[in-house]
Amino acid sequence: MDLNQGRTYLAIPGPSVMPDAVLRAMHRASPNIYEGELIGMMPDILRDLKRVARTQHEAAIYIGNGHAVWEASLANVVEEGDKVLVLASGWFGHGWSDMARALGVECEVLEFGRRQPADVARVAEALAADKSHSFKAVLAVHVDTSSSAKSDIAAIRAALDSTGHSALLMVDCIASLGCDRFEMDDWGVDVMVAACQKGLMVPAGVGFVFYNDKADRVRGEMRRVSKYWDWRPRTNPEIFALHFCGTAPTHHLYGLRTALDMIHEEGLENVWKRHKILAHAIWAASETWAMQGPFELNITEPTHRSHAVTSLRIGVPHGTSLRRWTQETAGLTLGIGLGMATEEDPQSDGFFRFGHMGHVNAQMILGMLATVQTGLVALGIPHGVGGVDAAAAVIAGSDV
Repeated sequence: MDLNQGRTYLAIPGPSVMPDAVLRAMHRASPNIYEGELIGMMPDILRDLKRVARTQHEAAIYIGNGHAVWEASLANVVEEGDKVLVLASGWFGHGWSDMARALGVECEVLEFGRRQPADVARVAEALAADKSHSFKAVLAVHVDTSSSAKSDIAAIRAALDSTGHSALLMVDCIASLGCDRFEMDDWGVDVMVAACQKGLMVPAGVGFVFYNDKADRVRGEMRRVSKYWDWRPRTNPEIFALHFCGTAPTHHLYGLRTALDMIHEEGLENVWKRHKILAHAIWAASETWAMQGPFELNITEPTHRSHAVTSLRIGVPHGTSLRRWTQETAGLTLGIGLGMATEEDPQSDGFFRFGHMGHVNAQMILGMLATVQTGLVALGIPHGVGGVDAAAAVIAGSDV
C-alpha cells in the first residue's frame, strides 16, 4: 500500500534538505541589483563563507554547480601542457581529472579504489619521485560523494612539505563543507572548491572557490585566464556586478545569507559535532544490519568515513529494490550507487547511499533508519536485528 503521503524526505547526498527559513528568505520579488540591501549584504556573506571554510584568505562566488568550480579553480592556476597529480578515491576524483584533461592538462592519477581514502605514503612517494616538480598541483577530494571515503588533507599537506614539493594543494570540499571538519588555513590548503547545495543548505546553482596568496601568485603568472573564470575581479570588485561577472544570483544570495546565519548561530563546532553524532548513529544501525545477510558499509574503517554521506553495499538487486520501496511506499528518497558500477553490476543495483548533510536532526535520521529497516523486512532482505535500537543508543548517549 502507498503510505508516502505527507512531507517526503530527500535523504540523498545533495541537494540536501532545505530549511524553511532559507525557502522563506528566497520567496520574494527580484531585488534591485544596482543599490540597496543586496549590495550591502556582500561583505558579510564573503566574511561568513570564509568563517565556514576556516580561512583568512579570499573567496570567489560563481553561478554554477560543483563542476563549474572545478573548472574555475583549474582555469586560474593551470593551462594546457601543465601537469597535475590527482588522488582518486571514487567517482569525483576522476571527474575533476576529466575536467583538467579537457583544458589540456596532463593528469597522473593515483588510484586508491572505491573503498579507502588517499594513501598518504603513496602520495609522498609520487611527490618525491617528481624531482623536477612537474606537478603544478595536487587535486584531492576531501570526501568523495560516491564512495563516502574521507581523505586526510592535513597529512597530504605534510607529504608535500616533507618532500619540499612546490605543487599547490587543491581540495574539493563540495560534499564536506559545513559537515566534516575542514581547516583550510591550518591544514595548508591553497585552493578549495565548494558548492551551496549540500552542507550550506541552499538550492543548487552557486559554487565557491577559496584561494590563498600562494595560489594567487600562480594566477599572476598565467599567460591567460578566461574573463568569466578569473577569480581576481570577483574578489574585491569596484562594482557589485563584478562579483559575478554580470547579474548576481539574487535569490541564492538571500538563501545563503540565512543559511550562514543558521550555521553561525548554532556554532560551526556544534554543527560538526551534530553531523558526527548522527553519522555514528547511522553506522551503528548499518553495522548491526550487517551482522547477517548482504548489508555492508562501503568504508570499513570509521576514521575514513564521512559525517555527511555513507555509501552502502547490499548486493544485487537489493540496493535498487530498497530505494524503490522506501520512496514509493514510505516517501523516503535514498541516494543511488553513483559511480559504483562493476562488470557484475553495471547499473549499481547493489549499492545505495545515505545523505545526512546540512539541515538534519535526530528524529529525521531515526525516521530514515526505521524506514530502511522496515523496507529490509518488507522485501525479505536478510539483516541483523536491532539496527534502529543501536542508532538510538548512540543518539541517547550523544558522546562520540
